[in-house]
Amino acid sequence: MGRGCPTVQSTKAKCNTRSSTISELVAVDEMMAQILWTRLFMKAQGIEVSDNILYQDNKSAILLEKNGRTSSSKRTKHIEVRYYYVADRIEKGDPTVVWCLTDKMIADFLTKPLQGRMFIQFRDVLMGAVPMWFDVD
Repeated sequence: MGRGCPTVQSTKAKCNTRSSTISELVAVDEMMAQILWTRLFMKAQGIEVSDNILYQDNKSAILLEKNGRTSSSKRTKHIEVRYYYVADRIEKGDPTVVWCLTDKMIADFLTKPLQGRMFIQFRDVLMGAVPMWFDVD
């Protein structure tokens, strides 16, 4: 499996949100099924996934994803309870949430129109032509 397998999805949002933090939380909630399915599929093939990392570039979203309602404030108390399913799965250790600089978010290659140096670097890393040139942590 090499250095891992990125999972990215780019779709129209299924609901309106009031901030980028909540948009990130909704997006992670929508991807959680794919993350869990992939882990179970790999396990059924006899390959144990030791570390399932979810890279996130929004620190407020990370707090909500890790702590759920306890990180909620006046500005986030309107969030539907179903989005705190993510906090339950993270607590169980299914994915690990890791903060990553926006400039180093490889998934942006598949969701944003990049140009020049960033396009070439991200393309080369995703194609396996070069090793990841940075430590994400």
